[in-house]
Amino acid sequence: MFFLTPALDLKLLLLINQQWRCSLFDLIMPLLSSMTVLMVSLAVAMAFAVYRKGFRQMIFVIVLLAAMGLSNATTDIVKNQVKRVRPLNALPGVHNQAHGPWERTPDDFVQTKETGTSYPSGHAANTMCLALLACLIWPALGRWPLLLPLLVGYSRIYLGKHYPTDVIAGWLLGVVVGIGVWLVWRHGLSRLLRRS
Repeated sequence: MFFLTPALDLKLLLLINQQWRCSLFDLIMPLLSSMTVLMVSLAVAMAFAVYRKGFRQMIFVIVLLAAMGLSNATTDIVKNQVKRVRPLNALPGVHNQAHGPWERTPDDFVQTKETGTSYPSGHAANTMCLALLACLIWPALGRWPLLLPLLVGYSRIYLGKHYPTDVIAGWLLGVVVGIGVWLVWRHGLSRLLRRS
């Protein structure tokens, strides 16, 4: 890994993951982190957009999905270089939940992996890319879509999957990919489609 965990990063992780816990968040945070829930919600939103504004909206859906795919591929490239171990595999006392009940790493826990895929957060990058493009494609939505990456990013820390810097790096990467896709769309692809 290229860097050690900064003290503030660790402090924020422990605050969110261990001190700010409650039974309501224990129920909600896994849902916010679920890619299945995200994809189903996205499918419903897109079906509604097509129903309200016609099949032209499918072009925007394809742009969104392609952008998320690009964002995900980019995070994978960075993860493979940085190889930061996730908090649940690196630290004692971390509350975590994968596919079953909540667990907590023991107080005498010793790091179990040499490498990992914590930095940057793919969930944070993908949802930021999606939200930013949704704001640009459908300005009438205002800035409401930006709540999605904030909530998902928080959930990733709460679940013990990522450090705060993983989430911030994911958000930044999502912004870069989202703006890049938007510029390509606005100055290239949309003009080609209008000509055909």
